[in-house]
Amino acid sequence: MSYFNLKNTLIIDAITCGALFLLCVFATATVAALLGLPSGVVTVAGWIGLPSAALMLFVASQKAPSKGLANLIAIGNLGWVAASFAVLAIFAGQMSWLGIAVVAVQALVVLDLAVLEAKGAAALTRAVAA
Repeated sequence: MSYFNLKNTLIIDAITCGALFLLCVFATATVAALLGLPSGVVTVAGWIGLPSAALMLFVASQKAPSKGLANLIAIGNLGWVAASFAVLAIFAGQMSWLGIAVVAVQALVVLDLAVLEAKGAAALTRAVAA
């Protein structure tokens, strides 16, 4: 069995969302300065992380994870990826090289998580049908 099953992927995703929340909400000025982003963008990103992490932990804790909620999380992650590239398109001129690298790399990691979550959700259907 793969280490990256749906529950483990959701837990990893929730941890990263929780870390995002803590950094972006409680160290907004520092993060904004390091990345070269407006404080408002950093704060909003952080607050998005909190309910996302809660939903991910809720689904991961279910005995039989909800296929619909797992798909919702994967779709939400795709929205995050799109928003990350929009941030790059809008703010790249003022961002630091570190900020550009961090936003691009985290977008690619979130894309990987979305794919793993979508695959995990799809496997739920096969498990039920079998």
